[in-house]
Order: sequence, then structure tokens, then C-alpha cells
Amino acid sequence: MDVDVDVDDGVTTVRFDHPPVNAVDLELLDAIVATMQHVDGPVVVTGAGKCFSAGVDLRAIIDGGSEYTDRFMTSLSAAFLAIFDHPAPVVAAVNGHAIAGGCVFAMAADLRLMSAGTIGITELAVGVQFPTAALEICRYSMGTSATRAALQADTIDAATASARGWIDEVVAPADLIGRAVAVARNLGQHAPTVYAATKEQLHRPVRTAIEAGAETDAKVRASWMSDDTRARIAAFIDALARDR
Repeated sequence: MDVDVDVDDGVTTVRFDHPPVNAVDLELLDAIVATMQHVDGPVVVTGAGKCFSAGVDLRAIIDGGSEYTDRFMTSLSAAFLAIFDHPAPVVAAVNGHAIAGGCVFAMAADLRLMSAGTIGITELAVGVQFPTAALEICRYSMGTSATRAALQADTIDAATASARGWIDEVVAPADLIGRAVAVARNLGQHAPTVYAATKEQLHRPVRTAIEAGAETDAKVRASWMSDDTRARIAAFIDALARDR
């Protein structure tokens, strides 16, 4: 299981735990979905170690082949939505880099606190396309700056992210989890049914866009499985290895 779960006085902390950088593979995605299905009440989402999540495990995509990639794309959107759709408060405690899919997981929360690292949606730099759920969640949480975020495909630090409204608070590393739990607990004092209904109202345009995006998602899935995309991913991995 690539997810650790702790409960502190009614607040559940869900921690991505896939060393070294909590890269997103199929096992982690399925663990996130399964965990969120069984969690009640306020949630804090964070990463183990010094990274929130560095995004998709690209090596797993290359090594897994088309069948793995097909299953991965289904689970990727499901995991984003498992956090986004959770009816109770969700607070992201961004403890380090939140890159690409990692950034989307942060944006899927109701509020975001950040203590270190950089954050951004960088799939375009790899040469791959986000599914509809990812971009619509980012559009919802980032507002108009989502366009620049997606097309520049860069990362920014916590102070800049706060200035753009991506992050609600910048918190010292030692205080991050305690503060996130306190924020989640405070949000959890609202009437649960009303909180859930209000969230559903706020999220409805996102859900409508996702449901209308089936044709786009089919093209995205085919793109990820194409030889051209796999070549771009392999080239990106090689370039990263050369830069280290």
C-alpha cells in the first residue's frame, strides 16, 4: 500500500508514500481511490519525506506498455476525483515539490498550505496531455492563471504560488501538518450535509465539463499510448538523467 493513514481527533491524514519522490504509478493511484472511499470526515493530504508528489512515474509508463498505460489513465482521473469529490473538508499540506500530477492533487483539495518546494502543471514540458479532469480541477482552483500555468509548463515557489492564489497559506515546515490538521478540523465544524451540498454546487461546472469531455479523453488516452508520445517520454527521462 503506497498510502499511509493516520487519524487525529476526527481528522484523517492521508500521506502519499512512494519513495523517493512519491511519483504517481498505478499502485499509488489505486491506493488513493481505495483510501478515499473509506475515509469519513475532514482529510489532510500530504506526502512522505520531503516531496508532496513529483508527478507521474514516467519510467513505469515506458516499462508497463500500452495495457498498463490504459489502466493508468483510468485510475489517474479516478484518483484526482476521489480527492476532489470527497464530501468533507480536504486540506492539502504541500510539504515539498508538487509537480504535474502532484500539483493536480493539491488543486483537488479545498484549501492548500505549502511549506517548501515548487509547484506547477508541467505535462506540456514532457510532451503529454492532461485528461479533462486534471485541467478542469486546475481551472477551478487556479482561476484564470491556469492558462499560463498549463502553457508555460513551469514550476513556481510557495511565495509566488501564494501571490497567484494557488496556495492559501505559506507555513513553516515544522508547523505544516499541525496547521493543516487544525484548518481541516475547523472546516469540519460546519454542518456536514450542508458542507457537502455546498461543495457539490461549487464543483458542478467542473463535473459538467468533465462529463462533456469523453471524446477529448479518448484522444488523450490514445495519445499517451502512441509510439510518438512514448518516444517523447523516453527522451525526457534520458534528458533528466543527463542533467543529474
